[in-house]
Amino acid sequence: MPMQMPVFERYINELIEKSTLDIPVWNIEKAMEGKAVGWNYIDGCMILALLETYQATGEKKYYEFADAFIDHRVGESGAIKGYDPEEYNIDNVNAGKTLFALYGMNGKEKYRRAIELIYGQVKNQPRTMEGNFWHKKIYPNQVWLDGMYMGQPFYMEYETKFNHKENYGDIFAQFANVVKHMRDEKTGLYYHGYDASKKAFWCNQETGLSENFWLRAIGWYSMALLDTLSKCEPGEEYRAEYENLKKVFVQLMDDMLRFQDESGMWYQLPALAGRTPNYLETSGSAIMAYSLLKGVRLGFLPEQYRKPGIKAFNGICDRYLKEKDGSLQLGGICLVAGLGPESNPRRDGSFEYYMSEPVVENDAKGVGPLLLAYTELRRLED
Repeated sequence: MPMQMPVFERYINELIEKSTLDIPVWNIEKAMEGKAVGWNYIDGCMILALLETYQATGEKKYYEFADAFIDHRVGESGAIKGYDPEEYNIDNVNAGKTLFALYGMNGKEKYRRAIELIYGQVKNQPRTMEGNFWHKKIYPNQVWLDGMYMGQPFYMEYETKFNHKENYGDIFAQFANVVKHMRDEKTGLYYHGYDASKKAFWCNQETGLSENFWLRAIGWYSMALLDTLSKCEPGEEYRAEYENLKKVFVQLMDDMLRFQDESGMWYQLPALAGRTPNYLETSGSAIMAYSLLKGVRLGFLPEQYRKPGIKAFNGICDRYLKEKDGSLQLGGICLVAGLGPESNPRRDGSFEYYMSEPVVENDAKGVGPLLLAYTELRRLED
């Protein structure tokens, strides 16, 4: 057992004990606004991680909190408190993944109805000229790496379980477009955003690409690849596309390992490690730990990739999981980063912009992925 695992278990238990269904302590953005949380990708990430922890450990408290949290938001009709499908915000699809897991565990029909509600958004989500989902209605023609994680695994799971795989081709095509337009041949890394119309103020007017490679966005994309593959049942019809997507995932892991710091972590902007004030960032490093460890468990990666995954988990805990005022705090988490909209020119994708966003403690965007990495370590132990 990696030495930090017992400490991390204590940390997760402390977070659950301090949380309520309306105010979970890990949603720092909402806490800063002084608001109860509604339906959002941040809590979706954390609740999904708790369900994975339940499945990895068998400890019911994780399932009970997760089920109560989602049950609190979903009405008998399947309506979801705080969710408006017509915002066409792909981030809001992410929490829908918890509905598949919970429906499989307890069969609550309202969860099945809520899945249909979210799938309705997926079906109607606006698209770029190449066929990719817009990130949000307020970001027309834009594809962000983050959005691939938020939407595609849900889409794939729905097609597999409820729609006879009818739209598999669409899903594979959206990933192919990202590889074609957003991957940098020199480094193997992917740019944070792409504007198909090439009109956004933050993009290169010739390529439509944002300026930098952002660690957490690349991390979300690695999870998008991994989780979409794990929800896919390709059969012979889609075997070639499935195998190609596996190669894309393995190539990304190889390329990212070239940027892993000796601490086990990665920098906020991984290709600019030596530039001050770039810093080792928790959330993206945790996602990479999870992707490496799960990739090995599922057989997508050879056994030797487990070692850098464990190194990343321990590196994060060693550097950023600290005792403070009698409780544990996980630091080094970039609170948020994005591109635009036009009304927010500060979010221009520059080095200076990514360095300017707050670095916080205990936010689910870092805690959730590190918890997912922990579940992989638990499964390894068992």
